[in-house]
Amino acid sequence: MQNDFLEIKDLKKCFGNGEAKQEVLRGMNFTVKKGEFCVLLGPSGSGKSTLLNIIGGIDTPDSGFVSIAGDKLEDMNEKQLTIYRRKHLGYVFQMYNLIPNLNVKENIEVGAYLSDHPLDVEEVLTTLGLQEHKYKYPNQLSGGQQQRVSIGRAVVKNPDILMCDEPTGALDYKTSKEILSLIEECNKKYGSTIIMVTHNEAIRFMADHVVRLRDGVVRHNERNETKIPAVELEW
Repeated sequence: MQNDFLEIKDLKKCFGNGEAKQEVLRGMNFTVKKGEFCVLLGPSGSGKSTLLNIIGGIDTPDSGFVSIAGDKLEDMNEKQLTIYRRKHLGYVFQMYNLIPNLNVKENIEVGAYLSDHPLDVEEVLTTLGLQEHKYKYPNQLSGGQQQRVSIGRAVVKNPDILMCDEPTGALDYKTSKEILSLIEECNKKYGSTIIMVTHNEAIRFMADHVVRLRDGVVRHNERNETKIPAVELEW
């Protein structure tokens, strides 16, 4: 296994100017192995979402770099970054961002169209328990079902990295555990590297790798020797 599939090196990022200037990332360093389930854990304001946006090529750091499989994002032009995001990344957000006039299957197919080597749409529907809902529209689904579709749209791309930004933030306890189990299943079945941002302490127990953030720096960086399945988590 590659130790440095994803490398975060001395990453710094500020917002604002003068007295309003705020250091959000203050020299962040860690690496993630290929196929690893990595949780970025920290309170609001710790820099989690800014870091995720930089890994995703949506934002740029002031200094330091992100490299994936040896390719530095800073060396890519806008067109190359767009291709990188499209081909290598899948996103699952707290809000589902589904296309309202497309049904479940069509929303997932949107992700497949963006990939050179997509997974089979019907297989993804089955894995996520969506076969019986595939011709329904988003407004006919519960929040948990909509998040399943969001996961399906991301994983069908067969991405190198699945980026999850508080994916259970809008869901109740039971549905949250179901969604975490599905992300866990996708990690095992498809081998995507998972980067999950959360402030939920319990989620760290299901991860291979936990990076604890506070005030823009890495406070703890540890690998989890004894993982707990998502279904057994309590909070």
